[in-house]
Order: sequence, then structure tokens, then C-alpha cells
Amino acid sequence: MINTLESVPVDLLEQSYLLFRLNQSLYGIETSLIEEIFFLPELTPITDTPREIVGVINLREDIIPVMDLHLRFGYHPPEYQLTDSLIVLKFHKLRLGIIVNQVLEVRAIPPAEITQKLSYSTEDSDEETIPLYKGIAHSKNDIISLLNVEILVRSLEAHPTQVMQKALSLNAEELDEMAGRDQEGRLLEWRVFCPSATPEIRQIFQERAEHLRQVTTTQNLKGFKPLAVISFGKEFFGIDLKIVREFTEIDQVTPIPCCPAYFVGNVNLRGEIVTLLDVAQVLNLPAIPWEVAKQAMVIEAGELVIGVLVEGIYDVLLLDPQNITTVPTAIHSINDEYLLGAAVYQEKMMSILDLEKMLLKGNLVVDETVQ
Repeated sequence: MINTLESVPVDLLEQSYLLFRLNQSLYGIETSLIEEIFFLPELTPITDTPREIVGVINLREDIIPVMDLHLRFGYHPPEYQLTDSLIVLKFHKLRLGIIVNQVLEVRAIPPAEITQKLSYSTEDSDEETIPLYKGIAHSKNDIISLLNVEILVRSLEAHPTQVMQKALSLNAEELDEMAGRDQEGRLLEWRVFCPSATPEIRQIFQERAEHLRQVTTTQNLKGFKPLAVISFGKEFFGIDLKIVREFTEIDQVTPIPCCPAYFVGNVNLRGEIVTLLDVAQVLNLPAIPWEVAKQAMVIEAGELVIGVLVEGIYDVLLLDPQNITTVPTAIHSINDEYLLGAAVYQEKMMSILDLEKMLLKGNLVVDETVQ
């Protein structure tokens, strides 16, 4: 499950931000205002709320409204993906979930790198200019828009309609009624989150929503490792989010002749040719047929950009390093040369995989093949 945090003291010399992508742009939010991070679950739509409030979630019997930042920024409504994430923000007693495309990493940004403050206002609003952005940071050659969490969260107070007030005071039983469920708990067709999703994808969204009802312990985020949780076969693996550029679906693969078996082939990723590897074989696990998996992580390590075939994409989480243990003997059948340790995930053991070491120092990739 997801790790949470309490407010941390603000460092006057340097502030840490959680970075994420939205519509290919890079954004940052102060980590001290973030409670939790997880992959997007099923949302319960609520009628007559502001357009950007696209539903609510039941987070351990606490109902939290969810904002789609695409709509807040004036973009067209998106088709939600399993790889989208939800970040829960808290400002004083107000809590808000925001939908983003991809969570990246936690990065410390000193004030000297924040070069400009901006203002923002909506065209159809008579309100004074709203400082939605705290500033623009130039950090490690990245341009990062730093969001004003106070404005995002307090926007809930700007819409004190009876429906919004009810949404914030719903209990779990009322939430099921609002979701349009029958007595057996099945969703009614007239109100379905992400209606274009396949039954298999919708089931994953629903399982995530159910998982969020579980209780976890609030912890401090400082020093936590941001990981993507994926699977090869029936084994969970945690991958450092810093090297995960994106998740993508695989439609077609061009085989590469005269290469080891773990070279699946080349894929065309929006005009960029990326070599796809099946690292499960390197870990002494069964090969993954790309025609069955049809999904991959795009890894960017140094100057290397490579695709890694995966069977499942489960979570984005912040893992307390104190919860990382040595690799259990039971999973030593896996090639543990590239394992950093293990941690409990969903009552199973998850191996922490040093994928960067495997790709850069494991002699898996040769220049002639990548080119």
C-alpha cells in the first residue's frame, strides 16, 4: 500500500518538491503538503460540482474530492489511463486529490533556482488574478512550474454548494449510492467511471478503489524512495521512479536479428525508435511474450533510453528505506546480482531492482544494437 507523511519543517535554504508530468509539462508540489500518492483508482462521479471536480474517493472511510488538473488548466478532458496517478494534498484541514499523468521523483530545489513568479486567472471568472503558480524553477536543465497548493485546495471553499458540502460529508454507504451501485455492489450502467475502459481495465480501477479503504500508518516522507511497482510473472518488483520516463502500450515490435533472446525488438514510440528488452529472462524468470503483456516501461538512464517489457503495472509509492530488508532465501532463485533488497507489498515480498545497474553495467546493451 501507499506510504503517507506528516508535515515536515520548511527548510529556508532548500525546499523539496514532488515532480510530476501533465500533458508533457513538468510540475512541482511541496512535499510537506502531500499526504499520499497512488495510481488512479475508480472515482465516484458527483453531479453539480465544479467541472474540474470529477469525483470522490473513499480513502479509509474518509471521502475526498478529486480534481482533474487537465480541466483546471483548461485542457480537453482526457481518457484516463491505468498509469495515471492521484496525489492527495492537505492544506490545514482541507484535503484534495489531483490527477496527474506521471509521478517522477522528489527533488530539493533551492530558492535561488526559482526565477519567476506567475499569476493565473480563468477567462470566465470575475475574481481577481489567482496566483495558481508559485514560480518557475530551473533545476538540472528542467523547467518546472511550481503549483500553489493553497489555491488548489481552497478552490473547494469557493464552491459552497449543497452538493459539494454533501460530497465532503458522505460516508461509505452513501458513496455506493452516489456511485449508482445495486444491492449486490455492481455498478449501474448509467453512472460508470471511465466508461470507454475495457472490463479488465475497469476491474483494476475498482480493485484500486477498494484497496484504498484499508488503514495505513501516517509516516514522514523525508528520505523515502519513490518507486514504481511492476511485475514479471507472479513476482513484484520496485523500480526507482527517477529512471522511469513513462509507461506505454506495445502495439508492434520489429525483431532484431542476431541478438540474445532477451532482446524483444524495436518499437516506434511517437517517432522515436526504442529497443525493447525482456529483463525477466536476465533475472532467471520465464520469458514474457510481448503479444500477451503489451506494456512496457521506458527507462532513461544516463544517455541510454530503453524499453523494458512488463506484465503488470501496479502502483507508485514512497517506500521507507527502513522497511527494506535483505533478499529472502525463498527468492534467491532469481538472479539477485541486481537486487537491492526486498519489502512487503500487498502481503507479498517485493524485490527492489537496480535496473540502472543492470542496463548500464550488466553488458545487456551494445551500442550497435541500440543504434
